[in-house]
Amino acid sequence: MRMNRLQKLNVLLLAGGQSLFTVATITTMAISSIIGQQLAPSPGLATMPAAMMMLSTLLTTLPASLLMKRIGRRRGFVIGTLNGATGGLVCFTGIAAGSFALFCLGTFFIGLYQSFAMYYRFAATDATEPAFRSRAVSYVMAGGVIAAIIGPLNARLALDWVPSVPYGGPFLVILALSLVAAMLVNRLNMAEPGDLNTEASRPLADIARHPGFFPAMLCSGICFPFMVLFMTVTPLAMQAQGFDMTEITIVTQTQVLAMFGPAFVTGHLISRHGLNRILLTGAGLMLIAALIGAFAASVPVYVLSRLCVGIGWNFLFVGSAVLLSTTHRPAERGKVQGLNDQFMFLLVTIACLGAASALKRFGWQNLNLLAGASVLIAIAALVRMVHCQQRAR
Repeated sequence: MRMNRLQKLNVLLLAGGQSLFTVATITTMAISSIIGQQLAPSPGLATMPAAMMMLSTLLTTLPASLLMKRIGRRRGFVIGTLNGATGGLVCFTGIAAGSFALFCLGTFFIGLYQSFAMYYRFAATDATEPAFRSRAVSYVMAGGVIAAIIGPLNARLALDWVPSVPYGGPFLVILALSLVAAMLVNRLNMAEPGDLNTEASRPLADIARHPGFFPAMLCSGICFPFMVLFMTVTPLAMQAQGFDMTEITIVTQTQVLAMFGPAFVTGHLISRHGLNRILLTGAGLMLIAALIGAFAASVPVYVLSRLCVGIGWNFLFVGSAVLLSTTHRPAERGKVQGLNDQFMFLLVTIACLGAASALKRFGWQNLNLLAGASVLIAIAALVRMVHCQQRAR
């Protein structure tokens, strides 16, 4: 049994949308702290633009999910891409005007884009049969491989496209790619709200009794802030250590390639070795990344740490989406998926808001060790889930 032609087309379009969306977020995370440092009234506010992007997603991710439950995935995804285009334009205008507030407003719009685009992975589970879900999510996330190459290059090569607006060029690229993404996701052919199963929706308290519910939320809720934290502060830490933009780009590109490259095989690995093993492996890799990163003082060590971050994030992010899909019925997906991503972006926003201050207060080494300690929470939840599953057999 294979995915039919319509399912394959939807997964391909979602992968394309994922790729273009990821270029926007990687570009923003890679250079927003550097731009913020130049425009902000205080160095401690350097990561505020990235935090505004995450705060926007935090505030709107659940409403976005509930809206798409009413108007359908396709229309919702188009709305998201148009917000991305607006964000690119406003960011460019903010840099041109030397306005920190306007630049932060632009990243807020990019966060609105993210609120909708984060559901691409869940749309892949909606559009395919249960037997194909892990592979469908994996293929959609694999769309980020292109972004892994284009995103960091965009952050570096397009910096001076508009000589009078240094660092403005990458945001014009975000504007253009968001419009291309709008055309892609507008071709999706998925079940509309009225076509969905109309079975009764259970209270969240009942859904949360599923043994995989909290581990799924914790895995996504820890791996994503961990990844964003280091995507945001690594350029600042490396810049302080004397590394140039080319070296910073190499490290950033390594992490993003490691994040999305494994997606070609993650679904297969889950099918072959089991979801629990992949989740535990992902958490273990992120813990190793923190331990290596704590002592990073050269490009090769940074690269090794970012490889572990990227692969670990991929296993946890894909795996948690698959695990969450097993905990609820189709009629419950809006509130469950929305709650999951709202929790995730609450932690991401906190990480971004405190990133620059934490780096200054604790130092690079201690910041890594603190982040590594948070991964132990996900590992404990997964071990408990596995134990419960074994007892139930």
